[in-house]
Amino acid sequence: MSAQQSMEEVTVPRDGYDFVVVSNRLPVDRDVDEAGNSSWRRSPGGLVSALAPVMAQRDGAWVGWHGAPDETLEPFDHDVFHLVPVMLSELEVKRYYEGFSNATLWPLYHDVIASPEFHRTWWYAYRRVNERFARMAAETASQGATVWVQDYQLQLVPRMLRRLRPDVTIGFFNHIPFPPTEIFSQLPWRRAVLDGLTGADLIGFQRPGDAQNFQRCVRKYLGVQFTKGAAQFSESTAEGTDTTWTVNAGSYPISIDVDSIKELADSPEVQARAREIREELGNPETIFLGVDRLDYTKGIGHRIKAYGELLHDGELSVADSVLIQVASPSRERVDSYRQLRELVEGMVGRINGQHDTISHTAIRYLHHGYPFEEMVALYLAADVMLVTALRDGMNLVAKEYVAARRDRSGALVLSEFTGAAEQLRQAVLVNPHDIDGLKEAMLYARDMPRAEARKRMASMRRQVLTHDVVDWSQRFLADLAGHARAGRDTPADAATGAAEHGSSDRGSHDE
Repeated sequence: MSAQQSMEEVTVPRDGYDFVVVSNRLPVDRDVDEAGNSSWRRSPGGLVSALAPVMAQRDGAWVGWHGAPDETLEPFDHDVFHLVPVMLSELEVKRYYEGFSNATLWPLYHDVIASPEFHRTWWYAYRRVNERFARMAAETASQGATVWVQDYQLQLVPRMLRRLRPDVTIGFFNHIPFPPTEIFSQLPWRRAVLDGLTGADLIGFQRPGDAQNFQRCVRKYLGVQFTKGAAQFSESTAEGTDTTWTVNAGSYPISIDVDSIKELADSPEVQARAREIREELGNPETIFLGVDRLDYTKGIGHRIKAYGELLHDGELSVADSVLIQVASPSRERVDSYRQLRELVEGMVGRINGQHDTISHTAIRYLHHGYPFEEMVALYLAADVMLVTALRDGMNLVAKEYVAARRDRSGALVLSEFTGAAEQLRQAVLVNPHDIDGLKEAMLYARDMPRAEARKRMASMRRQVLTHDVVDWSQRFLADLAGHARAGRDTPADAATGAAEHGSSDRGSHDE
């Protein structure tokens, strides 16, 4: 039985919502006090900040997992959000999230920096969970609603949702890179994933290259050609009628909540904390800063290696320079992440053991998260920001640093393999695999003339402050509405795609 046949249509709710966001996690975190009482608080992050006003204006709901396995919650309201929790079992978290999403798709979509694992049990869990998310969205959306699905954990939801609710407008945004055909071809379920994605009216990617990779994969594995970023698909329903829609794919680089960062950077308390950080470090001449999740895509090891060699070469000394490396914990139940932590902490220990003095430390390594106020204080305190990702869809830390540099001082060393590099061209761009080149870039950033540094930072700030996360969401949603109207006006016999090109369950070579 095909997925199309197995997913029965749902009844359009009378009290449904006109705008529905679907993501792996809800936009809230649970707080538990010492007495065991729990409450909810809004999650930090640009996506939540960008969509909160849309939720308030358009009668919105958010579908997602609430973070606790094996717990079922009824829908509830918090802040401006109507929240629709999706239940995940402990086994589904292990297989769908830790397994297929983060040990299969994540490394595959990041140029196979780590080897992806392919397990059918993970895939089956991923498909089952995506069906649950699609059904919850279908049961939440009003007639003709707009549904915006977020990220790689839910790539099957658009087509599943279209089969359940062909009346809704569907957007999808991929927050991570999309790989070229040579890499994507390794995925045993490649056609099923493409079939899922092409259920959307508009698919957004971080970079034009990601959109082009997706279009090439669709042409190769589904046999459908994109023309000027658009392709037409049709599918037969269980009743024997055809439904036709146009899929648009393009670049919509995400950004940050500029206003909140500017407000914190202007705060006397945060500015005082930045000065205090420098004093606690002994007022070094240069503070280098790295802020990342502890992830193998971030190039943390390359950065630390380059810094250690600069100390060994005598180009830097612990008396006048320090590297602060914030590495927030990430996916610590996944083997590759545990191994990375051991590697990074070993490197830091060896460098500090060789170069520390009684009064100075070479690398301040901080393996825990911080409140955002502290992060902005670190941005203000740092002279050189190091973003050396080996592959990154965007990298918002780079933009946050730029937004925080209110006096236009500071220098940004930025990997050319980040999406941000296409927008922040006045950064000192580097290939992080080139350790010698990275060392030269770090020294150049340290020694950059003040006038040049201010000119570069002013240019980057104009870009970031103009194109914030609100601008990103507004552009995507405006285009989604426009493309959906145009696509539904297209005659069915003009479609170049066909249902047989998009089978999510057929084909033993893709199972």
